[in-house]
Amino acid sequence: MSQLFRPTRPVPFAEFVALMAALTALAALSIDAMLPAIPQIAADLSPDDPNRAQLVVTSFMVGIGFGMLVMGPLSDAIGRRPVIALGVALYVVGALLAVIADSMTMLLAARVLQGLGISAPRTVSVAMIRDRYAGREMARVLSFVMTVFILVPAAAPFLGQTILGFAGWRMIFASFIIFGTLVMMWILLRQPETLAPEARRPFRAGTIAAGMREVVSNRRVMLYVLTLVFGFAQMIALLSASQPVYDVYFGRGDSFAMWFAIQALAAGTAGMLNAALVVRLGMRRMVMAAYAFQIAASALATGLWASGTFGGPEAFPVFFLWAVGVFYIAGLTFGNLNALAIEPLGHIAGVASAVIGAISTVLAVVMAVPVSLAFDGTPLPLMIGVLIFSTLALLTMVANRR
Repeated sequence: MSQLFRPTRPVPFAEFVALMAALTALAALSIDAMLPAIPQIAADLSPDDPNRAQLVVTSFMVGIGFGMLVMGPLSDAIGRRPVIALGVALYVVGALLAVIADSMTMLLAARVLQGLGISAPRTVSVAMIRDRYAGREMARVLSFVMTVFILVPAAAPFLGQTILGFAGWRMIFASFIIFGTLVMMWILLRQPETLAPEARRPFRAGTIAAGMREVVSNRRVMLYVLTLVFGFAQMIALLSASQPVYDVYFGRGDSFAMWFAIQALAAGTAGMLNAALVVRLGMRRMVMAAYAFQIAASALATGLWASGTFGGPEAFPVFFLWAVGVFYIAGLTFGNLNALAIEPLGHIAGVASAVIGAISTVLAVVMAVPVSLAFDGTPLPLMIGVLIFSTLALLTMVANRR
């Protein structure tokens, strides 16, 4: 029986990619499945301040950001598999607390705990990929993983909407318990440990601090991380503000899950396109071209909206195409940027993945929250925020190139 939980034979490439994608998708599922429930959560737990319900997204991201700083170094010390199991267990406990939450404060605390737990598969999956691959081949694997990460929103809002209609928002959290347990069993039964015992580093403050110093003192790595911050900030802002924009401005709250799914499916080919092109064109060139396109598209959309050329519910196609573009750019950039940042740090992949993920997540949340809370009944604050973030991302890439 013990051998069932100690597999030694590497899984095939396709299954490894699928498993890494499933680990990453848990985080996306935990965000996107909640989006249709935000109005109901607000009505039940914060009727006097409905915008506060959007914090169910950002509080989760804060938990991820801080949890990475522990889970990554811990995986360098004791191995990847046990840390993933520990993290998913915390995630399940957080989901249980969310099911019984009787106040917004308790719900947000549960979401932070969920984020702390999910930081393990979120961080360690990148370290496991780095254990097996390097360079453009690693970027190719991460592109496939990012494809699933982007496609999850296609199904997650439908799942959340369906559960919401039949059983209420609390049962959405109950579904997280099921999905988390299934993914944990998959990795324990099928995926062998990728970090050799001789490559492990003691879980000591001095060792961890030395690894962190090595990451943050590498100027090139930190510029890639800063680019990730700006790219991630625009995605978090879009995820947080999407439901209010669709509902309040366009009057499409009832069909939000459908439009969000179409939006994600339309952008789902981005990772596949990147996987096909990145080996030939290179990661830096793909990222810079993607953000240049996003700046042009966001500047056009913002200008049309601000000038009154477009406006009102009839302008929905313009907003929809723009939002698809934001998702698409994420598929073309996130895998490449993660690969570029962690490439020179394979010997401390756990610590490196933790620092990269924590900085990019926490700073992105800090930047995205004001954009989300600036919602004034129109999509204009969101568009302006995305335009600023994409411009900063491209400028950072230019600085790195120099």
